[in-house]
Amino acid sequence: MGRGTLKRTQSMIENLRVAAVQFEPSMFAKDANLDALAALVEEAAQGGARLITVPEMATTGYCWVDREEVAPFVEIIPGPTTDRFGAIAKQYDCHVVIGMPERDADTDLYYNSAVLIGPDGVVGVHRKTHPYISEPRWAASGDYGHQVFATPIGRIALLICMDIHFVETARLVALDGAEIICHISNWLAERTPAPYWISRAAENGCFLIESNRWGLERGVQFSGGSCVIDQNGKVLASRDDGDGIVFARLTSSPMTADSPRAAFERRRPDKYLQLMTNPFTWNPLEFLRLYGISPLSAGQSSKVMVVQLRRHARTSVNLDQIEAVITKVMEHDKPSLIVFPELSMSGFEGTVPVAEPVPGAATDRLVRLAMRHGVYLVAGMAEAAGEARFNCAVLAGPEGLIGSYRKIHLHDEDLPWASMGDSWRTFDTAIGRIGILIGYDALFPESARVLALSGCDVIACPSALAGRFTGTHPGSAIRQSHPIPVSADPFHWHHFRVRAGENNVYFAYANRFDPESGRLGESGVFGPDTFAFPRREALVHDDEATATLLIDTGNLDTPYPTNVVRNKDLLKMRLPHHYAPLIKQ
Repeated sequence: MGRGTLKRTQSMIENLRVAAVQFEPSMFAKDANLDALAALVEEAAQGGARLITVPEMATTGYCWVDREEVAPFVEIIPGPTTDRFGAIAKQYDCHVVIGMPERDADTDLYYNSAVLIGPDGVVGVHRKTHPYISEPRWAASGDYGHQVFATPIGRIALLICMDIHFVETARLVALDGAEIICHISNWLAERTPAPYWISRAAENGCFLIESNRWGLERGVQFSGGSCVIDQNGKVLASRDDGDGIVFARLTSSPMTADSPRAAFERRRPDKYLQLMTNPFTWNPLEFLRLYGISPLSAGQSSKVMVVQLRRHARTSVNLDQIEAVITKVMEHDKPSLIVFPELSMSGFEGTVPVAEPVPGAATDRLVRLAMRHGVYLVAGMAEAAGEARFNCAVLAGPEGLIGSYRKIHLHDEDLPWASMGDSWRTFDTAIGRIGILIGYDALFPESARVLALSGCDVIACPSALAGRFTGTHPGSAIRQSHPIPVSADPFHWHHFRVRAGENNVYFAYANRFDPESGRLGESGVFGPDTFAFPRREALVHDDEATATLLIDTGNLDTPYPTNVVRNKDLLKMRLPHHYAPLIKQ
C-alpha cells in the first residue's frame, strides 16, 4: 500500500461508469449487512459500474460504545469480507470500496477503515485520520496518511467522513495526482449532498464519489444524499433517502479561468509554510499573546456589511459611489466594518486599472470617510509602487489608514499589469483580528487557512470573481432534528460559506456585480460554524445591494476561549505532520 507513480491524466477515467451505494446497516447484524451489500454491489456491477463505493462502516453499523462491543465484528485486512467483495470485483472486472472496522494483527488496535478492492484483491487501505466524536471510544486514529492508488481505471484516493472537513486531506491526494476521491461517510446534521463534498471536488479538480448511509441508529439521524460530483463541483447524480444505487458516468467538463479547479496550478507553496504549524493545540488566547507581541483584542459584537456593486471607468465616480453607500448605510444599519469589492476604488483604461500610490489621493478620501463615520472600511484598488503595480486592498478605520494587502494569487486578468504580493497581512482592530484576501486568493484553501492559523476572527474578501460558487437543493425527505433545514434552498452550497466554517472565522465576501461579464455577485457574510442552524449569515442576491450580519468576536471573562472564532475547534484537529507535500515547491 502506498502512493502511485503515474502522473495525473484524464485518459483513464474518461467515460468511466461509477456507482455510489447508499445503505442503512443494522448493528449486531453483520452477516445480514454483508448479504445486502453484496447484492447491491453486484447489482451496480451488472449495471456497468467499474468503480463502486459503499458507506463508512457499512458492514457493521457505526455507533459503537467501546472496543468490547465492536470486537466480535472487526476483521484483519485482507480477510473474509475483502475476499467476498474481491470475488465480485474479479467476476465483473471492477473495483469496490468497502467501509469496515479493521483490526491490526500486530498491535490489536482497531481502525475505521476503507479498503479498495480490485479484480486481483486488496489494492490499498485508508484508515480514517480524523475521527469523529464517537470513534475514540473504540478506534485509533489512522496511521497510513493520505494515499493515492494507481489502478487500471485511474488514480484513486480514499477519505472517510470527517477527513474531508479538513482542506489539507483532499489537497494532499490531489497533489499526488488523484483523479477520483472516493469519500465514504456516515454524514449527519445537515441536508446532503453536503457543501463540504462539493467544495472539495471543485477546488481540487477531482471527481468525488460519495456513499453515505441513511437512517436512524442509537438516536443519531444520518443524512443520505449519496452522489457523484464532477471536477467543477456539479452534482451529476444523487439520491435522498433509502437503500439504493447512484450511477453516473465520469466525463471531463470545461474548465473556466474562474473555476476553483483552475486555481490548482497557481498555488504558491512558499507562502504556505504556516500550514506546518498547529498553534491551536495550545490555549490560543495565551499562545497569541506570547511575549506580548500580538495579543488579540477583547473583541465585541459588531455589524459587518458587504457591498455588492458595479465598477465604473473613472476613479472619481467609483469613489463617489463608495461615499454614497457609506453615507446611506451609516444612517440606518450603522455597521462597524464595510467591505467593498476588488478594485472598487479604481477606474480603468481599456482593461487595465488606473493605479495610485498607497497612501495617496484615493486612500486619503477613504480614510476621511472612515474617520467621519467611525467605521472600518476595506476596499480594493490598483496600487502604484514605483514601477510596480499591485492588486491591493486597503483597510481604513477611525484611527486612519491601518494597512494594505497585495494580492498573492494572480488571476488571468491580473497578469498583464500586476505583480504578485509577497506576504499575508492581519490587522488588530476593536472588532477583532482582520485578515484580507482578494478574490482569486480565496479559491486556494491554503490562503484562508494561513490567516485562520494567524488568529483571524474575520476574513474580509473584496472580490471580482466570475462564474458560480453556489448550488441549489430541492429539499430532503430525511427527518432532521429542528432547526436543521430540509426544505428547498437556492443557496444550499456556497463555496465561501464552506471557507468560513472550515476555518472557524467570519468570512465577508464582497463580490463585484456585473452579469454582462459573468460576475453574478453572490456576496455574503458567513458565520464561523457551518453546522450552526439557523445559519448565521447574510446574503446578497442578483443585484447591487448590501448584506449585514451581527457578529461576535468577544470572549467571556475567563482565560480560556469561549467563542468558536477564538477557540477554532476544527483547527485543533489538524495533523501537520502529514502536510509536508503542501509546501513543496
